[in-house]
Amino acid sequence: MNGMGATVKILIADDDEEDCMLARDALLESRLANELYFVHNGEELMDYLHRRGKYAALSQSPRPGLILLDLNMPKKDGLEALNEIKADPHLRQIPVVVLTTSKAEEDIFRSYDLGANSFITKPVTFESLVEVMKSIGKYWFEIVESPPEWVGESHGQHLH
Repeated sequence: MNGMGATVKILIADDDEEDCMLARDALLESRLANELYFVHNGEELMDYLHRRGKYAALSQSPRPGLILLDLNMPKKDGLEALNEIKADPHLRQIPVVVLTTSKAEEDIFRSYDLGANSFITKPVTFESLVEVMKSIGKYWFEIVESPPEWVGESHGQHLH
């Protein structure tokens, strides 16, 4: 690794507790040492990113270097949240990988139209999920060149 992967925070937005735990376990199994944070609906995701409510403290909501986003969530679905993230000049640089059970072409097209960086259908088996997490880690934390603020604690206030 280039040393960056160990410090980049991953925010997982998924309402299914079991899927969250499987993703956490798969990331551990894939030997990614990233810090993980979880939100369970689109409103929580936006509160986290804007540091509102229970996410007001920096320790509760460090800026993520990657968001893994489920589309099917209550209160505000993943597509609505994605639209808000990519429309916000302080948030739109955060890569968003849609990781969902959907295989619908409409969801794929809409996700990319709204600015998703990748669209991945959740694998059925844990072993496949580990492989997906390894691939995500290798791509986003070893191959891709990313802005320096993803590693540090810049909070999106530098671009207007």
